[in-house]
Amino acid sequence: MKCVICRQGETHPGKVVATLQRGETTVILKGVPAEICENCGEYYLSEGVTGSVLDRAEAAVQNGAEVEILQFAA
Repeated sequence: MKCVICRQGETHPGKVVATLQRGETTVILKGVPAEICENCGEYYLSEGVTGSVLDRAEAAVQNGAEVEILQFAA
C-alpha cells in the first residue's frame, strides 16, 4: 500500500518497536508485526495486532507499571 504520511513510499511487512504512553505509564513492545514505509519509516498495524497491543498496554496501566518492556507474541 502507498504510505498515507509521505505519499511516496510503499509499505512492506516487517517488525517494529511500538511505544505507548498513558499518564505515568510507558509500554514498549518489541517485535510487533507491521507494514513499514520504505521511504519515511511510518508503520501501520493491523486491527488484530492493534487490539493486542492496546490490551497489553491496558494491563500494564492496571498493574501500576511505570515502564513495561515486552516482546510481542501473537
